[in-house]
Order: sequence, then C-alpha cells, then structure tokens
Amino acid sequence: MASSQVKRIGVLTGGGDCPGLNAVIRSLVKTSVTEYGWEVIGYEDGFEGLLLQKFRPLSGSDVRGLLPRGGTILGTTNRCNPFRYQSEIEGRSVEKDMSQTAIQNFHSQNLDALVVIGGEGSLKIALELHHKGLPVVGVPKTIDNDLDCTEVTFGFYTAVETAKDAIDKLHTTGESHHRIMILEVMGRTAGWIALEAGLAGGTDLILIPEIPYDIEEVCRSLLARKRYGFGVAVVAEGARSVTGETVTHGTNALGFARYGGIGYKLGAEIAERTGLDVRVTVLGHLQRGGSPCAYDRILATRFGAQAAHAVASGKFGDMVALHAFRVNTVSIKRAVAKVKLIPPDSELVRTARDIGISFGDPAGVPSSVALTGAP
Repeated sequence: MASSQVKRIGVLTGGGDCPGLNAVIRSLVKTSVTEYGWEVIGYEDGFEGLLLQKFRPLSGSDVRGLLPRGGTILGTTNRCNPFRYQSEIEGRSVEKDMSQTAIQNFHSQNLDALVVIGGEGSLKIALELHHKGLPVVGVPKTIDNDLDCTEVTFGFYTAVETAKDAIDKLHTTGESHHRIMILEVMGRTAGWIALEAGLAGGTDLILIPEIPYDIEEVCRSLLARKRYGFGVAVVAEGARSVTGETVTHGTNALGFARYGGIGYKLGAEIAERTGLDVRVTVLGHLQRGGSPCAYDRILATRFGAQAAHAVASGKFGDMVALHAFRVNTVSIKRAVAKVKLIPPDSELVRTARDIGISFGDPAGVPSSVALTGAP
C-alpha cells in the first residue's frame, strides 16, 4: 500500500505500562498528521479497545505536552488477548477466539493500518492478527529490554535510573546500620535491569536469571563484603537457583508467569544461614512509573516517527528497531521468536566480575569465607 492510499490509521498500547509510551504516541500522531495528512484514532486499553470499540481521535492538539508524561493516555492492559478472550457464560469463565471481531471492528472504522506499541506478548498478538490479514506495524516497548532484534527498548533506561537511585539510597542506610540490603527489581526471565542498575549503583552482588545462583556462594560473597561494614545486592525477580527454583505466582492472560518475592525469600535464607542483619526492598511498579529519561524520550520519538514511515512504505508485519544507532524495521516474527537474554560471558558481565561483583556462582568468590559468623 502506497502512502497516498493511506488515509486513516489506529494505534494502541498493550501490556504493562512503560515510560515513553506517550512520547511514541505523540511522535506517531505528529508525523502522521504533519508529514502524511492522515487521521489517527487511538484505541483505549489495548486490544480490549479494539474488541469493544473504545477509541477516540488523536490530533496534534491531543498529544501536546505528552513528551515528559509517564504512563499512556490511551490506557493499557495485559489481561486481554483477542485469540483467548475470557468471558462469563452462566457463571463460568469461558475462553473464546474473538480475533475475527477485532478485525471486523478495524475495518468498520475504515482504517488502513494499526500500530501496536507493546512487548513480547502484545507483539505476538499483533503478528497473529497480521497473519489473518490485518496491516500491522509494531513498536517495541518493555522496561525489561528482553525483545530480540532491537538493541534497546524505550523505557528500559528510565527503569534502570529508578533502580540506580534506590541502590544509592540503600548504600547510605545499609552503611549506617551495618546491614545487608537487598533490592528486588523487575525483568521477568531477563536480568538486564538488575545487571545495569547493579553496575551503575556499585552493588556487591547481582543475581540474574541467566546465571543460576548457589545460595552458599551468595552467603560467602556477602560475608566477605561484611568486613567493610555492610553490603548491597540487586536481585532480578526471575533469578533462579542452581536447582532451578524461582518464585512465581501463576500466569497472566497472555500466558506469562508472574514473578515476585525472590528478594524476601533470599533475605530470610541469608539471615538464617549467616546471622547477618538483612533488609529487603522491592521496587515493583515504581520502575514503570514517572517521566521518561532523556534517552527514552528521544528513542520513543524516533520509534513513533519510524512507525509512521513504515506504514507509509507498506512494511506491514514489521517492527521498528534500533540497530547500530539507526532506527529501521525488522519482521515481528523474528523479533518475538526468542527472548533476548544476557549472555553469561558478555562484556557487561565480565566487567562486573572484573571489579569484584559476585553473581552468586563460584567464579570470583572467596572460598575461604566461613558460612557462620562474621569473617
């Protein structure tokens, strides 16, 4: 489809909220209106808006002032999958494929394209809709930075900045009280937030899903650090032990495990094994909120503009992405084929080890430290 044939497009934000969503919406709308003369409508609450016909027009004046604003003006949800829509029939929860309804609703609004701003789950849904004939362009969004085929996703560095600020504060209170401070951060099965926040904040221990931890090595690391009076550890919510143990609480509507609580589990275990005074902080949704940092504002703006250009070029089934500092497009199919995890031998991990940070595995941990009492 040539750009001259496009008259009207839709946009939605799906999955968890993320700093920079509004910046993408703003850029997409401004580029669509000023560069191409298109109309834009915004579906509210993700794919639910597409199913229930909840939408509103978006003009240049509607997106004014959005650049520094957190959240998403369109609303979002991670509980609606058109292919597995949950409804109640005679008091029973029933799962139904409502994808055809979503496609019919799209066409009823005379739309020529749909821009889906989302993470792995939302983009998988977008890909399925594309396979059924919907002209879709994706924009990668997640604070977890775990989408493949793009060097970084917007929202990630704002989340890292939030975690880094928390680590800085935990350093001062931990030092004052001679305690071990544990910070649990988000990331699901990827440890990007924990790794980069831990490096930026100068923690003593970083636990990530990609490098299984041994609780004895964790305790040895913290006991070795305690000779300096205190210790700080950052733990990814999806961190797993060498025995494969994680802490989850069921799954969401998109089929992803709900993580959370590993910090408290580790804190109790460390205190019991070592006798150290341990305190745990869980950042939770603080990492999703607030104004995006400068990097995320710029990246989100570039992504929004490129999404409009992708529609104009007819690159449906593609997702905008960052490669070698340039924004281009890749197929959504490639982007969601696998989760982008941290290679255990990556330069970032090696740098952390070089400066004495432990990952709770045997590498670089003083084996002479006893597990009972202070060293």
